[in-house]
Amino acid sequence: MTDRLTAPSRPHRGSGLSHQGLIYGSGQEFLATTVPFCLEGLEQRDAVPAVTTPANIDLLRQALGDASGQVEFIDAGEWYRTPGRTLGASYRYVDQRTGTGRHQRVRVIGEPVWHGRDTLETTEWTRYESAINVAFAHCPAWIICPCDARRTHPHLAVAASARPSDRCADPATDNGRHRPLAPVAGEGEEAFMRFGADLSAVRSTVVETAAEMGLSADGAQRLVFAVNEVATNAVQHGGGTGHIVVRRAGRRIVCDVASTGRNKTDWYLGHLPPDPQQQRGHGMWVVRQLCDLLEVHTGQDSTTVRLHVSLA
Repeated sequence: MTDRLTAPSRPHRGSGLSHQGLIYGSGQEFLATTVPFCLEGLEQRDAVPAVTTPANIDLLRQALGDASGQVEFIDAGEWYRTPGRTLGASYRYVDQRTGTGRHQRVRVIGEPVWHGRDTLETTEWTRYESAINVAFAHCPAWIICPCDARRTHPHLAVAASARPSDRCADPATDNGRHRPLAPVAGEGEEAFMRFGADLSAVRSTVVETAAEMGLSADGAQRLVFAVNEVATNAVQHGGGTGHIVVRRAGRRIVCDVASTGRNKTDWYLGHLPPDPQQQRGHGMWVVRQLCDLLEVHTGQDSTTVRLHVSLA
């Protein structure tokens, strides 16, 4: 069966990232692209991880036969948990497979999880898909995402071929930087505190409030570290003052860190692993690893960073 299948359009081997979307409506359509994609990658000694649903993993294993033992299968539900941590894990994976010269490139079948996401999660995962186009631009990776998120893919792999996507969102402009933050439907009382250079009271308030609202000790520690990092950045690089608001909203603790002064940094700050030589960006990378979701809104005279940590 696999002899008649055709791989999607092949990017130049030294061209850096190729990020394609695969629109499929059946298991056969899924296999028509993914099987030759995997087999060609194995022939060229690429690392080939397949991050998809358990059902598609079973289909792909059967279709690949003996070659399936050379493919790393990963349950998408385990891989796509939070945008920041998934991005960090992706960097480590590519670096570990290509950094030593063992593999020249990584070919990824990466099927994002959309079912069961609320509106905010869907928005942030869509931005994650868009951020990949910038974050991995120079990485030796070829990614095919079997999903319906067509706006985030520069090319579409359809019926075993790739074509430009006329719905692709330019990550440099479609970044939500000026998108207003949605109102939070908080439950119960919220904690409000202004801050300046001394952040000790902020740290204490966040830990105590988060614990009272049901956040675990581990979650509270992650949140307080993230809040301290963002507030410190506001003091050092913003207007020097600001305020925090902590509240419980459904299955998350949400904390806004609002500061005076407009943050003019690049929208993808924190999406790219920081260069050891650069002066800024280390903190926001860490914050994205600590939080389940992170939103940023920059207005004319203020910047708000909204941190979400799940209760479970």
